[in-house]
Amino acid sequence: MSKRRIYWTLQIVGWTVLIMLEFIPYTLEYGFESEALYSALANIALGISLTHIYRLVLKKWSWSSLPLLRLSLRVVISVLVLGMVMALVNQPLDRHYLVENLVNQPFVFWGYYATWCKNLFAWILSYTVYHYVEQNRLAGYEKIMLRMSMREAEAKVLRSQLNPHFTFNALNSIRALVYEDPAKAQVSITQLSNILRNSLLADRRKTVDLQEELRTVEDYLELEKVRYEERLRYTINTNPQSIYWQVPPMMLQTLVENGIKHGVAKEMGGGFVEIKTDITDDTLLITIRNSGHLVSTEPTKSESGGVGLKNTAERLSILYGKEASFHIYQETEAVVCSEIRIPTLSDNTMIHVA
Repeated sequence: MSKRRIYWTLQIVGWTVLIMLEFIPYTLEYGFESEALYSALANIALGISLTHIYRLVLKKWSWSSLPLLRLSLRVVISVLVLGMVMALVNQPLDRHYLVENLVNQPFVFWGYYATWCKNLFAWILSYTVYHYVEQNRLAGYEKIMLRMSMREAEAKVLRSQLNPHFTFNALNSIRALVYEDPAKAQVSITQLSNILRNSLLADRRKTVDLQEELRTVEDYLELEKVRYEERLRYTINTNPQSIYWQVPPMMLQTLVENGIKHGVAKEMGGGFVEIKTDITDDTLLITIRNSGHLVSTEPTKSESGGVGLKNTAERLSILYGKEASFHIYQETEAVVCSEIRIPTLSDNTMIHVA
């Protein structure tokens, strides 16, 4: 059932039940009167009309987006105004119910007015609270979607900044290989092609198999070895059960690239990169160790690619929620360690990226 149908059903049923709770006891006590029935039907129509007008005003002027204090003031004023309208309209309708004219009995009138205010307050408060909560929920959802869009844009900008720089260095290395080792040059061109293809596809996919991501990383490391030669050493140890685990595309390649750029490249004698994957408690643990030093242990402030590391943490948060984590720290005096924990990507977690 649509929200509109639910709204009108509650309007009609609610006001009918409320008025009948007064009409039926009156009829049982004084007998059926056609005028009393017409008065009851008029009250039902009036109640529905007045509260619907309030709903239109609430939506048109976006009251639900106002601060709580200002919204509360408008609710109180609306109740008082609508209650007065109901009381004034019912005064001539109920002339047979009251012995004397209400104008000559102000206390009776104000009690009558207070009763209508109470009934209207219950409806107006219920609808306003619902609309207020719904408005805040939608606003929160829009903020999440906007933040996700901004993070996706940051990821694309990050790749556009890193890949051309790496591609330029790789092409220079391959150019030197063309004369020295043509066979190796062909392999390097294939590896560079694989990296560029995966980089282009990364914008279209939320996750990829770990084994595919590791192939990209291995191609990247092999190309960097052409440049750094013996100054770069690397190892990749993978748990066979983890190769089909879903991970964000180009995430490991970004971390490895940061490790080489800010670690291995700055060491006089070169350095190493070590990648290890394992599964503990239904969680994928990826450990990346590399030579280097951290200025700060906070991903957003470290010199090891601050933007890239912050982007990694945020991508994990979007895809997997709080169950995923990213932590980088100085393991030893000359070794930086990055740890990534990724839970199973279930249907529930996919909601975050829909």
